[in-house]
Formats: sequence, C-alpha cells, structure tokens
Amino acid sequence: MLNGTIPSNASTLFLLPHLQHLNLAFNDFNYSQISSGFGRFAKLRYLNLSRSNFDGEVPLELSHLSQLASLDLSSNDDDLPSIFVETSVVKRLVQNLTKLRELHLDHVDMSSVSLTSFMNFSSSLASLSLEDCELRGSPADLDIFGLQNLHELNLGGNSLSGEIPSSFSNIKALSYLDLGWNNLNGPIPTLFGNLTKVTKIFLYNNDFTGQIPSSLSNLKDLNVIDLSNNKFEGSIPVSLGNLTKVTDFMLQYNNFTGHIPSSLSHLKVLNLIDLSYNKFEGSIPVSFGNLTKVTDIMLQYNNFTGQIPSSLSNLKYLNVIDLSYNKFEGSIPVSLGKLTKVTEIMLQYNNFTGHIPSSLSNLKDLTFIDFSHNNFVGFGGKIPFLTNLTKLTAVDLSYNQLTSQMCEFQRNNSLQTLRLENNRLYGSILNSISNLVNLRELHLSSNDLSGIVEFDKSTNLKELHTLDLSNNSLFLGIKSNSNHTFPHLRKLNMSSCNIIEFPNFLKSSKYLDYLDLSNNRIPNQIPEWMLEVVENLHFLDLHANLLQGNLPVPPSTMIAFFMSNNRLTGEIPSMICNASNLEILDISNNNLSGKIPQCLGNFGHRLSVMDLRTNNFHGPIPDTFEKDNSLATIAFNGNHLEGKLPKSFVNCTNLEALDLGNNKINDSFPYWLEALSELRLLVLSNNRFHGPIRNHKNKGVFFSKLQILDLSHNEFTGLLPRIYFENLEALMICNENAQDPQYLAQDYGKRHGSEYDKHKIENPTSLYQNSIEVTVKGLKIKLLRVLTIFTTIDLSSNQFQGVIPDALGRLKVLRLLNLSHNSLTGHIPSTLGNLLKLEALDLSSNKLTGEIPMQLTLLTFLAMLNLSQNYLIGHIPQGKQFNTFGNESYDGNLGLCGSPLSIKCSTNEPPPTIFLEDNDSMFAEGFGWKTVLIGYGCGFVFGLVVGYVVFKARKPQWIIRLIEGEREGRVTGRINQRPKRRRS
Repeated sequence: MLNGTIPSNASTLFLLPHLQHLNLAFNDFNYSQISSGFGRFAKLRYLNLSRSNFDGEVPLELSHLSQLASLDLSSNDDDLPSIFVETSVVKRLVQNLTKLRELHLDHVDMSSVSLTSFMNFSSSLASLSLEDCELRGSPADLDIFGLQNLHELNLGGNSLSGEIPSSFSNIKALSYLDLGWNNLNGPIPTLFGNLTKVTKIFLYNNDFTGQIPSSLSNLKDLNVIDLSNNKFEGSIPVSLGNLTKVTDFMLQYNNFTGHIPSSLSHLKVLNLIDLSYNKFEGSIPVSFGNLTKVTDIMLQYNNFTGQIPSSLSNLKYLNVIDLSYNKFEGSIPVSLGKLTKVTEIMLQYNNFTGHIPSSLSNLKDLTFIDFSHNNFVGFGGKIPFLTNLTKLTAVDLSYNQLTSQMCEFQRNNSLQTLRLENNRLYGSILNSISNLVNLRELHLSSNDLSGIVEFDKSTNLKELHTLDLSNNSLFLGIKSNSNHTFPHLRKLNMSSCNIIEFPNFLKSSKYLDYLDLSNNRIPNQIPEWMLEVVENLHFLDLHANLLQGNLPVPPSTMIAFFMSNNRLTGEIPSMICNASNLEILDISNNNLSGKIPQCLGNFGHRLSVMDLRTNNFHGPIPDTFEKDNSLATIAFNGNHLEGKLPKSFVNCTNLEALDLGNNKINDSFPYWLEALSELRLLVLSNNRFHGPIRNHKNKGVFFSKLQILDLSHNEFTGLLPRIYFENLEALMICNENAQDPQYLAQDYGKRHGSEYDKHKIENPTSLYQNSIEVTVKGLKIKLLRVLTIFTTIDLSSNQFQGVIPDALGRLKVLRLLNLSHNSLTGHIPSTLGNLLKLEALDLSSNKLTGEIPMQLTLLTFLAMLNLSQNYLIGHIPQGKQFNTFGNESYDGNLGLCGSPLSIKCSTNEPPPTIFLEDNDSMFAEGFGWKTVLIGYGCGFVFGLVVGYVVFKARKPQWIIRLIEGEREGRVTGRINQRPKRRRS
C-alpha cells in the first residue's frame, strides 16, 4: 500500500506522457486532494483512483483525458472525508470523454449535481455506477435510455424519487440494475419484462407499490431479484416459476398475501428464498423438497399454517431455516435429522406440539436452535441437543411444556446461551452443568426444579454473565462456598427461589449490574458486604422479603430500585436524592415514617415512578416538583399525609397515574389538574377533600385520557361534575382492535432516552405494576395490574346532591359506576342504558325516585347491581341480566314490586321487558361464570372482579393470577428492523 500525497508539480509520475493504464486503487493518500496533474496523461485509457483516501474536489483537468475508456473515482464507504464533484465538472466529463465505457463514482458527493448534467453520454458507455452519491430527482431526468450498450446501472443508495419510467425497458443490453435504497414509488413497469438479458435486479428499500408483474417471467437469465422493504402487495405470480436460473429470491418486508405457488419448486438452482415479514398464508408446498440446492429458507413473520412437510429432508445443502412467528402446528418430522448441513433452525412462536425428535442430534453442524414459545412436551427422557451437538452456541427451548429431568451435561466448549425457562422441568440442577465451560447465559426460571442449588469450587462457569433461576419455588435454598465466584456475572435473577440469605458468591461480583432476589424469605438487615455490591448496580429488586432496618441508599448509578413489601423502618434518607439516574423508585408497603424529603420532587429528570404507598409518612407533600420531569406515576396512597395538594404537580406533564388515596389531605377539588393531559388514573379517595367540584377554568379538552376516577369517601358537596363527564373521551371510545392485554405502566423504563437500553437491562412488562383498590358490594378488592381498558368512576360516600346527569350515558366503555351513599335525587336516567360495557352499577343509599328504566336490561355485561336504600317504585324489569339479581339489589325501596321480591305487583299485566334479538339464554340460569366471561368483548376486566365471592371458595388459578398480580409469561419478540444496505 502506498502512503502520502501526490503533489501536482513535484511528482515524477506526471512525466510519463505515453501512460495508458494507471491503477492507484486501495492506497492511502492521507485525504489529500486529487492532483490536477492527472489531466496531463493525454493517452490515458484506464484510470482507477478508487478507495485511496482522497479528499476534496474532483479537478476539472480530468475532463482533458479524451482517450479515457474507464474512470473509477469511487470513494471509501465510510463517514470519513470524501471527494465531491460540481455540476460543471460532471458536464465536461460527459461531453469530453466520448470514448468512455465505464464510469464509477460510488460514494462521491454529488449533492449539488442535477441529473440532467449526465445528458449526452457516450453511446459506448457500458457501465455506470453512481451508488451513494446523494443524488436527487427522478430517474426520468437521467438521459441514459438510448444507451444501447449499457449493461450495468447502479443508482442505489441515493435520494431518487418518483416512478421508474417505462423507457428503462429500452436499455436492451442491461444485465445489472440496482435502484435500491432510494425513495422511488409506484409499480414496477410491465415493460420490465423486455429486459431479457438482465441477471440481477435490486429494488429493495423503496416505496414501490402494486403487484409483481407477471411479465418478469420473461427474464430467463435472471439470477437475483430483490424486492424487499417496499409496499408491494398481492400474490406471487405462478409464472415466476419459469425463472429457472434464479439463485436468490427476496421479497421480505412487504405486504404480499396468498399462498406460495408450487411452481417455485421449479427453481432448481435456488440458494436463498426470503419471504419473511409479509402476510402469506397456507402451508409450505410439499414440492419445496425439490429445491435441492437451497441453503436458506426464511419464512418468518407470516401467517403460514399446517405442518412442516417431511419432503424438506431432501434439502441436503440447507444451512438456515426460519419458520418463526407463524401458525405452524403438528410435530417436527423425524426425517429432518437428515439435514446434516443445517447450522440454524428457528421455529419459535408457533403452535408445534409433540416431542422434539432425537434424530435432530444427528445435525452435527448445528450452532443455533430456537424452539421457544410452542407446545413441545418433551424429548423422550433427555435433552439430546446438549449431549451430542458439540458446535451449538445457543439453545432456546423456553416457553414450552417440556416435562423432563435435567440431563447430565457432557463437556462442551461452544455453548454460550441455554434458555429452558417456563417449562415443566423437574429435579435438581446437576453439577455437570459445569461442563458447559464457556456458558454465558443460563435461564432456568419458572420450572419445577427442586433441591438445594450448590455453587462451589466445582462449579466452573467462569464466563457466566447471566443466571436466572427465578420462580422455582420447590428449591430448598441456595448453598454457595464463600470462595466461589462468577467473575463475569452481570445479571442474577433468583426471585421466588425460597432462599433465606444473600448468596455468598455475590461478594466478589464487581461487574454485577442487575440483581433480583424478590419474593424470597431473606430476613434481617442487609449485610455490610451486600451494600458494597449494591454500589455497582443499575437494577435492584428485593421486594417481598423480610428485610428490616433502615432503607439503603441507592447509588448514583441505580436505574430501578424495588424495596417494597418488606419491614423497613426509619425515614427516607436525604442522600437518596443523589441517585440522579433513577427511573423507578418503589419503597411501598413498609413501615417507613417521617416526612417526605423536599428534594424528591426535583432530584432527577429521569424518574418515571415514585411509589411510597402504605407506609407511615406524615406531613405535607413537598411542593418542589420541577418542570420537565418524567414522572408518570406518583403513588402516596395509605399514609398520613396532610395539608393541601402541591400546585407544582402541574409540572408533571407526563403524569399518567396520581394515587393519593387513604391520607388526611384537606383541600378543595384540584381543578388545576386539568392541565395534565396524559392523566389516566386519579385516586383521591378517603381523604378530607371538601366543597363543590366547580366548572373548569381552562378552555379546551381536559381529562380526555382519564379512565379511572375515584373521589370516594370525602366531603364533596354540590352537583355531580357534569362538565367533566362530557370530556372523558377515554370512556367514550372502545378499542375493539386491541389484540393483547395492555397494562398501565408497562412501558415505564422503556421511554426515549432510557438507561435500560444503554445497560442492556432486560425490562419485562411486569417491572412495575400500577395497582388499584376497587369496592364491589362492600368488598375491597386489589388489582395488582391495571388493564388499560379497565374503567371506573367512584364518587361514593360524599355529599353530592341533585340529579344524575344524562351525560354519564355517553361513557360507553365505563365498566364500574359507583355513586352510592350520597344525597342524589330525581330519576335514574334512561341514558345509562347506553353504557353497554358496564359490569357493576351501584346507586344505593341515595334519594332516587321513579321507576327503574327498562333500558338497563340492555346492559348484558352487568354482573352487579345495587339500587337499594332509595325511593324507587314500580315494576322491577325482567330479562337478561335482571334475572340474575337477588333481593339485596333492591332492599329498602318500598315501592318496588315483582321478581325477585316477594311483593307482587297489583296489576295482572306482566312487567315490561326489553329483549335483544339473539338466542343467548345463559343469563336465565342465574349469575355464574358465564356471566363473568361475557365481559370478554372489548377486554375481559371487571367481570372477573365481581366473581370474587365465587372464587374465594374454588380459586380458579387463571383468575387468581390476574387479580393477585401473578406474573404472566413474558413474550419478547425480535425487533423488526430494516436491514442495512447491502454492499458489494
């Protein structure tokens, strides 16, 4: 490699007037400018200065090389300084170099060059490459369509826009076309079928739409077609099976639909087929077994169904097969054990069942296997991949139903990741796991493992950086030698492992940044040596233990700090405010006391969650919340706080949940909270709030996202706040398209700029859980996770007067409404019949008059009704849910008659009813689990709560997990990213 610079005047290089061929490519000229002296070579035919670290402007003198047939000034493909060219130079090059056959200017800055500057190219031009030149404009402006000798055209990686002109089809000699990574749109011209000599077409990473024209089947010499990362739709034309020379077929990241045509099995020389990230459906054609040259099959992220055809065992050269994120089912064919060249198999997130065949242990070259999130049941006794396949680097069999004992592990130098969590593995963890000498990640959580886990000098896992044994409640404890260490350990999760002390091996874990020992039985104070370990952590979860003593001070590096549900005492140390990186602070459910430190409102702009619930704090809430903070949850429920609400709460513009219930706060209604546009949960219950809730003072929309409002057990007076009911937009629109349950706070710690990504801390949705206490029939029930579709208004036990506003009937997705124990008068508004999602209605202990509206029988989700202790009269409506309510729903209304009361109505006419036109008679059988389950329409929420009395006796576990907040299996998906641009 040559180094240095080439001076224009001093170099002897330019004293060679007869030089015809000059190649200085791949050298290092120290980012010097291209010398104008190159223009002296009057007879030069070939000049290559590519990738030699030149910088600056392309000299005009190069246009003097009139004999030049090949010019390559391509720059390096990096972010370092590069050469650029002006419009005037481009025009002179095009006009003067009339014998030019090859022009390659890849990565040369042409941001100021118009495409029209390339007009009048030499008709002899055969190869034009302008990749990554920052060119703009439409391809139609590039006057190259009369170049009958052009066989290579590369315009990839620019900012070209508009449609591909059909005149491209005039370039009959074209064999290579790259328009990838631009902003082109529209369909592929049908006339592309005339480019019969083309062998490679790259149109990836654009905005093309429409279908693949069947005329492409005319391209008999085509080897590579890449249409990935566009917006194509429709099905694959059957006629593409005629492209028998294709080796690479790439359609990933589009909107294609339909089945894979069996005609693709005619592509006998196919090496790669990538149909991933589309909407294909149907099964894999059995004829795919004829693609005997294929090495990579990528079908992930589609809607494929059916079984894996056993014919795939014919694919002797197959290296990689990815069928993940589909709806495949059935078992893995035993014959796949014949694919002896396979290195990677991905089947995760499907519906596969049965045993994992032992024949897969024949795949000696296998390095990566992911069968997670299926329904596999076992291996026939052992885990063969771990004993026979010595090249494996990663195995993920998590989230299945594997029922097996842990096997003996043979010595393996390659395995780095082993994931077996969320299965039914049982027995003890064997010492032979130490034979996996290069293991870096070991995940065995949520199984039925038992016995004492021993770590001693024989546990030779020196490379281990992640160990997760959590949720194995049959463990009898952890036994670790005081001298044993995991020198590279970064993450340890031993939540719910029945341990009673801090593991000794942590003493020298200087790289540890994630520690979860929650839900154990660790007693007493945190030992001094453990406080030293804490100093290096970013994540610490010790909640739900038996810890005593003072609250430890989190270090400045801490991001998430969970110490809830212990027996900690004393005050919050003021030093806690030095933890400026903290995003989640949860010290709830302890015996902490004293005043809340003034600095908590302003000690960091990263804090998302401040949870101090259920302690013994007293005094006023600090009025120190600064602007531009990130607080999304403030939870001070269950303390002895007093005084007025701090007006600085209005600075918490990201606030979603404000829970101040069960304190001694004495204030009027904080109408100024209307400014918090993100607020979704507001709980002020069981305080000393008083006075009327007056009309708002701000214009525009307010409380539009509020879905949980609890002002119960206060001293509010006056009329119900109609103006607020008219603005609760979150209670008016049901998101029927929601696929998976979403919870409040599940994205805390994932916000933009979060430290979680920087430190690669895994962040499950249950990392922090907003909880709420609801009252049904006098029973207080705590929901430890709050679904985003859970909606409630509780204004009970106040001194409200006047009528119930008709505006409540607009809140169509309200699930619980409690206005009991007030002094409300007038009739029950018939508009409440519009609340079709309502599951509980309590209007008891008021002064309501008139009849029960017949429209309430339309509430087919209604599982609890309490109208007792009012002055209602007339017939009790019959039909649907009203057939399930007992006497207690109507007690104290002396003017009511009809079933279920023993008082008969005086008239011989039956009570009026309103029936929906369907054949569903489940409610005629009385309140039961069917009544509860009917709540699954928009999201199955409060129907579960009203079943509380029933499951106190029977305790169906799937419901207890929701109510009591037991962690569900976490689903993590591969991040969908557009692939980087291919370089050649």
